[in-house]
Amino acid sequence: MISPLMPYAIRGAIWYQGESNHNRPALYKELFSAMIRSWRDGWGQGEFPFLFVQIPPCGKNMAEMGFAEVRQAQLRTSLEVPRTAMVTTTDVGDEKDIHPPHKDVVGGRLALAARAVAYGEQVEFSGPIYDRIEVERDRATLRFKHIGGGLVARDGPLRGFAIAGPDLKYTSAEAEIRGDRVVVWSRDVDQPTAVRFGWADFPVVNLWNKAGLPASPFEASTK
Repeated sequence: MISPLMPYAIRGAIWYQGESNHNRPALYKELFSAMIRSWRDGWGQGEFPFLFVQIPPCGKNMAEMGFAEVRQAQLRTSLEVPRTAMVTTTDVGDEKDIHPPHKDVVGGRLALAARAVAYGEQVEFSGPIYDRIEVERDRATLRFKHIGGGLVARDGPLRGFAIAGPDLKYTSAEAEIRGDRVVVWSRDVDQPTAVRFGWADFPVVNLWNKAGLPASPFEASTK
């Protein structure tokens, strides 16, 4: 269906899809990256901006659907494929509807991404994006890109973090912002090796930056 459009000029693309791939998240990353490359190759107009929306929260009290893994695949695509940008939607989900009603919020964030990626404006267009993990004793320290003037916890202490040791058995964790980092720990894990944030079909999270954009869910590992 896209092929007939390819003779026409293009400035960029916006994509909003992925929930149907919930049972094959690893394959989704390969397919999604390949689709972006194939569109760019087909148009023959270089690496035009490709903006996309991360799957919103949905499915509370439902069986695990694998949306967390798809979000991780989408995050990796945004980091590895040039001239892409991802809009995070952890704050606009609907537990009973995969298509949340707050499209104005999504549209506004896509507009920020377009201003930055397509038009080169110096605006913050993303919430905090996990960069790397450091472990010292029983504490894991997370560093981020797109801190947007600073990290903030909205409406109380940080929520949505889990931590695991070498056995990779995750348990709910405490977390605290310290400058531009987040420190995560649990009394039940004395040798942390991995951290997850927002790792659920319907994540309840509150890490944002001061630019007013929410952090993407992620999985971090020392391995």
